[in-house]
Amino acid sequence: MRIIISNMAAVEYETKDNTSTDLSDTSVLSDETVKTIEKHKTSGIPLQSSWTFWLDKAISGTTVEEYKENLTKIYTVNTVQSFWAVFNNIPNASAVQVRYSYHLMRDERYPLWEEPVNQNGGTWRLKCHKSDTEKIWKEIVLAAIGEQFTDCVAEGDEVCGVTVSIREREDLVQVMT
Repeated sequence: MRIIISNMAAVEYETKDNTSTDLSDTSVLSDETVKTIEKHKTSGIPLQSSWTFWLDKAISGTTVEEYKENLTKIYTVNTVQSFWAVFNNIPNASAVQVRYSYHLMRDERYPLWEEPVNQNGGTWRLKCHKSDTEKIWKEIVLAAIGEQFTDCVAEGDEVCGVTVSIREREDLVQVMT
């Protein structure tokens, strides 16, 4: 079994030697990584919620249905070990091409405001200098899966997802509540 980012035209990321790789033709997670993740699905330290990694490319003027079709589900994790197996084996946020976004959403929610569970929410937005994006993204992701925002949201609210959007000048990290 291979997990491949598909249906993504010209999804590229830069490698250490400054060459680009088309992610639509590249396995995001190796067979060995998938086996490790599968092994830790029922064993390991459980997360309070499962979380799903998504990837998309920003295309202006798309409908909700077109946006959903453009989304690529990478993997759903439910243990600390499976989280790290995925997070450490997808391209770093700083290596992803401009106009692409990673999302980490609670359960298997889509990163859409039109989803019933997201409709009454809001967003905390942080603009990041390119040199800080990777670190800030990692810290926000860890805070989300570790339920560290609990004291920062109103009673009955929750963090439903986090997003990093790679942009031309400054990147954008968002926390969806």
